[in-house]
Amino acid sequence: MQYGICNLSIVPLRLEPSDTSELISQVIYGDFFKVLEQRKNWSKIRLAFDNYEGWIDNKQYKEILEKDYKDLLQSNAIYSTDLVEFIQGDNDELYPITLGSTLNGLSLLNHSYDGHSTNTNKTKQKIINTALLYLNTPYFSGGKTPFGIDSSGFTQMVYKLNGYSLLRETVQQATQGDALSFIEESEPGDLAFFDNAEGNIIHVGIIMKDNYIIHAHGKVRIDRLDQSGIYNTEKNSHTHKLRVIKKIT
Repeated sequence: MQYGICNLSIVPLRLEPSDTSELISQVIYGDFFKVLEQRKNWSKIRLAFDNYEGWIDNKQYKEILEKDYKDLLQSNAIYSTDLVEFIQGDNDELYPITLGSTLNGLSLLNHSYDGHSTNTNKTKQKIINTALLYLNTPYFSGGKTPFGIDSSGFTQMVYKLNGYSLLRETVQQATQGDALSFIEESEPGDLAFFDNAEGNIIHVGIIMKDNYIIHAHGKVRIDRLDQSGIYNTEKNSHTHKLRVIKKIT
């Protein structure tokens, strides 16, 4: 088994080993992983954080030892909290990184960082403040950064920065936590899931106080939430049908 760490800011994770294949997620600076299969130009990886699998370009990560991987697993994760900051390399070259990058591998990469960071103590009361950092980020399928993000990438990254582990896809996240019967039982920071006409869960957002929700739809935006779903005041209509509310503990 081989192991790796992302040494660049934002790297595409693809469904198949090809530059033209669907982008299913992103690997961001400091993410570390197992290499399940290695080909001439591509590697299939499994991310340590959420066990999500996909293909990454061999030129866009650095191999590490099994011991390094295990040490990273056992360490208390530290994440960058600036929207954009810079890592400094060996020869004073700069690497831009984004909000939520993992900083535990700095010594492995011979990099240094003097920006703001947080550890992963659970702080659910700060979830809304973290979510607001992504406000107006454009929707981008597969995205996980303030430059482009999808609905489950948004909730995963916000929760990650507050010490919680969510799975990558919306339908996976819907299997986590405890279901609530009514909106009135919810608290700011709880997750609301929405389905389509076929009953498939396709969207997720973070509940705010006073029946508002912040979610990624076109952009990260704030809309009204009621028992029917998300009400967009600009369109004067509901855009998403509520399926279930979950409390993550």
